[in-house]
Amino acid sequence: MAQISETRSLISFAQVSRGRGKAIYWSLLITVLIVFTLVFIGPLYWMVTGALKSSPELAQTPPTLWPSDPQPANYSDAWERLALAKLLFNTVYYALGALAFQLVLDTAAAYALSKLRPRFGNIVLGAMLATLMIPAMVLIIPQYVTVIDMPILDISLIDSPFAIWLPAVANAFNIFLLKRFFDSIPEDLMSAATMDGAGSMRILWSIILPISRPILGVVSIFAVTAVWKDFLWPALVMPSPETRTISVGIYAFSGGTPQNVVVAAAVIAAIPTIIFFLIFQRSIMSGLTAGGLKE
Repeated sequence: MAQISETRSLISFAQVSRGRGKAIYWSLLITVLIVFTLVFIGPLYWMVTGALKSSPELAQTPPTLWPSDPQPANYSDAWERLALAKLLFNTVYYALGALAFQLVLDTAAAYALSKLRPRFGNIVLGAMLATLMIPAMVLIIPQYVTVIDMPILDISLIDSPFAIWLPAVANAFNIFLLKRFFDSIPEDLMSAATMDGAGSMRILWSIILPISRPILGVVSIFAVTAVWKDFLWPALVMPSPETRTISVGIYAFSGGTPQNVVVAAAVIAAIPTIIFFLIFQRSIMSGLTAGGLKE
C-alpha cells in the first residue's frame, strides 16, 4: 500500500503530484521565497553596500546597486571617530547584566507561579500579562520619574547601569514563557524529589533548571537583543558620553559625521546580533516549541 502523506495543507497531495499542479505549486513557492528574501535582505544589503560608498554616491537618486568606488576605509573611520569600542563594551556590559538579573529573578518568579502556586498567584500572573497590553511608550514617563528619584531610597539612577537592568527584569513575557515551560514538567518528578527529602530550592536547581535549558536559552537571547536594540530608554537614562550604548552613541555622533561613516558604524553595530542569532537560531525555535518531557 502506498504511503499517504500526513502533512495537511491548502492543496491536496494528489493535486500537487500532478504535472500542472506541481509546476504551479513550485512556481508560487519559489516566487514567495524570493520576494520575502528580497524584503528582508534588501535593507541589510543596502546598509552594507552603502557603507562602502562615498557620501555623494550614498545620497544619489536613484541609488546605485554597487559602489562605483568601494571605500572599505569607512569602517575603520567609523571605529575610530565614533569610539565604537567603548560603545560596544558598554552595550555588552548592560546586556549581560540584564541577562543575569532576568535569569535569576524571572526564573524564580516563574517557578513560584508554576510549581509553588502561592495564594493569589493567578491574579498576580493575570496582572503581569495585562501589562503586555499597555504600549511601551505609556510607561516611559513613570519609569523615568522612578529612575531619577527612587522611592524610599531617594537616589538617582541616571548614568547607572541599574537604570537599564531593573526595568529589564520586569519582563512579563519572559516570565510567561518560563512558566509555560515549567507547567509542562511532570508533577511526578516534583513528588519523587520531595519524597527523597529535596526542598524547593534543591528541586529548582537539580531538576527544573537542567530540564529547562532550551527555554533559558530563548530568554537569554531575548534579554540580550532587547538591550542591544533599545534606543529611547538608554538615551534618556544614559546621557553621559561615557555611559552611552551603541545605538545612542551612533545617533549622538551622526550630526557632524559623514553619512557613509554613520552607515558603516551601523553595520558594525549589527554584526554581533546577526552572528548571535545565526548561532542560536535553533535554540530559539526549540525553546519556544519544547514541552519539557515527552511521555
